[in-house]
Amino acid sequence: MIKKYDIVIIGGGPAGLAAAISARKNGIESTLILERDKELGGILNQCIHNGFGLHTFGEELTGPEYADRFIRQVREQNIEYKLNTMVINISREKVITAMNCEEGMFLIQAKAVILAMGCRERSRGALNIPGYRPAGIYSAGTAQRLVNIEGYLPGREVVILGSGDIGLIMARRMTLEGAKVKVVAELMPYSGGLKRNIVQCLNDYDIPLKLSHTVVDIKGKERVEGITLAEVDGKGKPIPGTEEEYTCDTLLLSCGLIPENEISRGMGVDMNPVTSGPKVNESLETNIEGVFACGNVLHVHDLVDFVSEEAKTAGRNAAEYVKNLQADTDDRDKHSREEAAEIVLNPVEGVRYTVPSTINPVHMDENLTVRFRVGGVYKNCYVSVYFDEERVIHKKRPVVAPGEMEQIKLTKEQLMKYPGLKTITVKIEEA
Repeated sequence: MIKKYDIVIIGGGPAGLAAAISARKNGIESTLILERDKELGGILNQCIHNGFGLHTFGEELTGPEYADRFIRQVREQNIEYKLNTMVINISREKVITAMNCEEGMFLIQAKAVILAMGCRERSRGALNIPGYRPAGIYSAGTAQRLVNIEGYLPGREVVILGSGDIGLIMARRMTLEGAKVKVVAELMPYSGGLKRNIVQCLNDYDIPLKLSHTVVDIKGKERVEGITLAEVDGKGKPIPGTEEEYTCDTLLLSCGLIPENEISRGMGVDMNPVTSGPKVNESLETNIEGVFACGNVLHVHDLVDFVSEEAKTAGRNAAEYVKNLQADTDDRDKHSREEAAEIVLNPVEGVRYTVPSTINPVHMDENLTVRFRVGGVYKNCYVSVYFDEERVIHKKRPVVAPGEMEQIKLTKEQLMKYPGLKTITVKIEEA
């Protein structure tokens, strides 16, 4: 027997929780969250450092405290959720195949689906580091889980490759637990993490950050005994003669996150090659009608507050979609005729991508936040937005960097003034 729900949310992390609460507040009673872990909260459960919630709640919280605020709301509003439940497949007709220990394999028919699966870490296999495969090589997130949840210290002498936020936070965490973090090496000429994390996690603890460096060799057969660092040129190739040896028993990898989109691809969702997440419109809806995406499955965010904000929007739009389904068919015909005027967002000259990829002014809210990341560090520059050929936004910025997500605000009123608008171009212009 197929169970039926109005909205099914895949993932019970910060995005899934905020989307479920938002859908409920917008009048959808029949909502279900499917989470593969044994508790709600997703990755926040192991992020015990503070710095969460400043935008959402106006105070500084730890990851578990931030998650708890949303979990409490889910319970207060009696939103149904299933833990330890793995989603295997979703069809284009929004039939979800899932399984758990209690019910075995079962099917759920949804009117709308919200994808909120988050992301995973890039593993060693994807990095092509030469050397043996000894014990002692962990992704930074695995080490974080071992220290903060399981209570194990992965090693005493640590080298970290990659300067993503998790790597920087783990440099501090390992130091506080008594390990010696010798160096953080980063392949790119700039850091991949937030500026505040470099200051608070490296500078405050005198941990050196070596930019334009990478690991070229790992020593040790049973356990890591040491690594070789080398400087790289502009193309990322190691420069002979710049090698440095470091003894260590642990190598942590913080080399980027990949949105968890195997299910999305299986459904036939159009993907953005830059973000590795779905292409979405102003409503965060994918190319499959009634399938929405939000949070890190869509693009990797820098702050969880923005994940929750985006998920709220997805929950509200999914609720609208379900209500429109129930509305009169004449209205739906009218709706489909209005689909025509779609504006394409065009990221160029330093801007890597934009979320959303397209906007339909008829369906958009009064205000729309367009989020994007840049491809390098730009100082004293302008973030410019062009409607076709006309420049409408020209915002001066002292510095923009790949580690920080940027955003611009567009209004419905603004777009309605340009009836024949085809393209919105977002770019970085030198001052």
